[in-house]
Amino acid sequence: MLTNWMPTSAEYFRFLPEIILTAVGTLLMVMDAISERRGSPLYGNISIAALVAAAVASLTAFSDPGPAFSQMLLVDGFATFFRILVIGVGILAVLASYRYLDRENAEPGEYHALILFSVMGQCVMVTANELMMIFIGLEISSIATYVLAGYLRDDKRNNEAALKYFLLGSFATAFFLYGVALIYGMTGSTNLSTIHTVVTGVSPTIVAVSAGLMLVGLLFKVSGAPFQIWAPDVYQGSPVPVSAFMSAGPKAAAFAILLRIFMTAFPSIGAGWAPLVWMSALLSMTIGNFGALTQSNIKRMLAYSSIAHAGYVLVAVTSQSDTGTAAAMFYLAAYAMMNVGAFAVVTHLSGKGEKHVSVEDFAGLAVRQPVTAALLTVFLLSLIGVPLTAGFFGKFYIFQAALQSHLVWLAILGLLNSAVAAYYYLRILVVMYMKEPGETTLNLEPLGMGLSAALLLPAAGTFVLGIFPGLILNFAGKSAMLAR
Repeated sequence: MLTNWMPTSAEYFRFLPEIILTAVGTLLMVMDAISERRGSPLYGNISIAALVAAAVASLTAFSDPGPAFSQMLLVDGFATFFRILVIGVGILAVLASYRYLDRENAEPGEYHALILFSVMGQCVMVTANELMMIFIGLEISSIATYVLAGYLRDDKRNNEAALKYFLLGSFATAFFLYGVALIYGMTGSTNLSTIHTVVTGVSPTIVAVSAGLMLVGLLFKVSGAPFQIWAPDVYQGSPVPVSAFMSAGPKAAAFAILLRIFMTAFPSIGAGWAPLVWMSALLSMTIGNFGALTQSNIKRMLAYSSIAHAGYVLVAVTSQSDTGTAAAMFYLAAYAMMNVGAFAVVTHLSGKGEKHVSVEDFAGLAVRQPVTAALLTVFLLSLIGVPLTAGFFGKFYIFQAALQSHLVWLAILGLLNSAVAAYYYLRILVVMYMKEPGETTLNLEPLGMGLSAALLLPAAGTFVLGIFPGLILNFAGKSAMLAR
């Protein structure tokens, strides 16, 4: 009888990426405790190797898709897409961190271990087919990210960011867990597929309250309004590579479980929760873009921008269709590349102690380092949504999904918000190309290998998806049907 509960080799194989990340993260912690070479780039190299191995394992596991561990986890196209996405964000974050950690005299061992643990938690989230597994993955990712936000313990800004993120994040997680408890009490299960089959016989009021509580917790994780208030302070106070990581990895994983939960477990109440989502989408776009207009600190500007982009993705979620889900998946991939790339440039310019994070500090960058300025231009134009960039097709598919779902007014307001966003992105280009070099750019060091890779890889991806969007969109379209 007990043998029926023993996982098979195929199930371990499907969980191999998480096993790799956990094992290597633990190894890094042990190495950090016993090694005397604490400033060595070895930790970063091992992290890159582990993340690449996890990505290969994710693709290999997709060759034999299916459930694992009593159907608590599910490997399919949808999970594989987001697995590769969050692992890719982790790789870029590590590449952007080499120079930064040396500059700040920070210990690399724990830092890279926390990155691996956070990515592992996100992988658990996106493969979870059960609410408690989603919660476990969410907590693993969140706790590691809380520590990363305050990693420079002697920096008061880091301490403030970590404290705010922890307190508000714990509060939001409680909402999610209360929602899980309610639906479990009414259906007797936390499995998404089981909930879908029995939810029709449950009180619709209790189901709506449960879904609403979970939605509150997830909107916090994606920095969607009205639960976005933490993002500007946390992004500004955290180390720049951590801000880059938080803006893309955890956000993508949270959107993945939002789509999985509401497309799989609660599709019957779509008409009820859709107004809440489109109101959040509209508020997020408006608050994010208009908040960014007045910012002089570029990290804070990108934080408000992140809120606005969460609103664009929520527009696709509101459409409640496979087309909308595919559009959201494509946009999250495009956003990860262009936003992490932009933060990588900020990492390069910020200097020791992050003293140079004002927009004016970018003055004359095109004169001193034209390649760096050109790459930042690519990312900013993609964030605006200029043709031949990934951002253009990302917004195109999102607004197309809204129009197909007869959300014409929401698509129009989204386009108007995109026009507002163009102002603060173009302001950075004006400073880079039309102003004389200042003290920051005059004393700028050359790009290191890690930062160069953290810029070139997402720039190449931004162009590839802008010219050949079908490379990802076709897969996303097929995978979107598996989310329900």
